[in-house]
Amino acid sequence: MSKLVIVESPFAAPTAALQQRHKEYARAALADALSRGEAPFASHLLYTQPGVLDDDVPEERAQGIAAEFAWMQRADYSVVYQDLGISGGMRQGIGAAYRVGLEVVYRSIEGWKK
Repeated sequence: MSKLVIVESPFAAPTAALQQRHKEYARAALADALSRGEAPFASHLLYTQPGVLDDDVPEERAQGIAAEFAWMQRADYSVVYQDLGISGGMRQGIGAAYRVGLEVVYRSIEGWKK
């Protein structure tokens, strides 16, 4: 059976081009986890889809982060994809994972650079 994993990767960005790069990287992180036989969950891709939550509205961003933390209660571990750095939101996710006793694994994806 697949391990349930929380995917942490950068999302918020000051420019549309960097935002797009972060989305592409998050998709690559999902593909990487799937290729390892894992069942990944990336709340930052799911909850920020049009019509769900607006990451630019602080209350809605907090709601999405809280929902991810709820998923952590069921996950086997958290995977931090670090090629593009570790953002503030990722730090929050890492801290939450440690607080609930979740193992945190750091990974890189070949070919992705800062």
